[in-house]
Amino acid sequence: MGEDGPVTSASPRPVTRLIATDLDGTLLRDDKSVSPRTVAALAAAEEAGILVFFVTGRPARWMDVVSDHVHGHGLAICANGAAVVDLHADGRIIEVRPLARPAARAVVDLLREAAPGTSFAVELTTGIHYEPAYPPFFQDPGATVATAEKLLREEREEQGSLSAPVLKLLAHHPELDPDEFLTLARAAVGDLASITRSSPTALLEISGPGVSKASTLALACAERGISAAEVVAFGDMPNDVEMLTWAGTSYAMGNAHPAVIAAASGRTVANEEDGVAVVIERILAERDQAAHGV
Repeated sequence: MGEDGPVTSASPRPVTRLIATDLDGTLLRDDKSVSPRTVAALAAAEEAGILVFFVTGRPARWMDVVSDHVHGHGLAICANGAAVVDLHADGRIIEVRPLARPAARAVVDLLREAAPGTSFAVELTTGIHYEPAYPPFFQDPGATVATAEKLLREEREEQGSLSAPVLKLLAHHPELDPDEFLTLARAAVGDLASITRSSPTALLEISGPGVSKASTLALACAERGISAAEVVAFGDMPNDVEMLTWAGTSYAMGNAHPAVIAAASGRTVANEEDGVAVVIERILAERDQAAHGV
């Protein structure tokens, strides 16, 4: 591996018009910071007329780590494609692709049967709520602690935030191997929902049928007249696989999951080595050389 370059480079590509990058394990360093080199690369890409979209499993309320680095369009794709948010408006959700409550309740029933010991959290447009046994990453102050069945019960609008649309269901198992849990859950649930994972633990993220980073990114690109061939994407975990497969050019990080390495058309160095910035710098250098006939 070169000290400062991709392990492998993707094939020659059309002119890049949009860069789509995951955050955790990809754009962000392990301490959740954005390095000065990466900040500069993102700004240079936007200045060159290349749109940059952050495409993440994070909810809108956890986007403060990159909110200062979204340029003109102000948009990010969150919750694995279930929400489009405006980071220029404090993370206001402007588009939702929800998981229907009846489908979510059916998924809970199926996973309780297929993997006893599974606990759940429910991510709504208004925040996250947990079962008592669920191990949260952050204990949101406004979270309701109750069974998933209660959290997913249809509520009248005047009964408060629990009636908000469901962005995703999270399922955690304390003992299963993460990839085994994913395989088991997909077999149990079938086409009732889309299931993926981005955590190193056995934590699954469950969205509406057909909802993924790729499908929402494709909609955003279509609105802008951008083809898949003009997109360069970056990722490191299974929830990035569809996006990396869809994009005309894609890079697995040096720290990526094997499924991501298999899906991507190229590979860059790890997030700790600014792998996204390395590729952006090369794209811009190649563009500059082409403009000057080099």
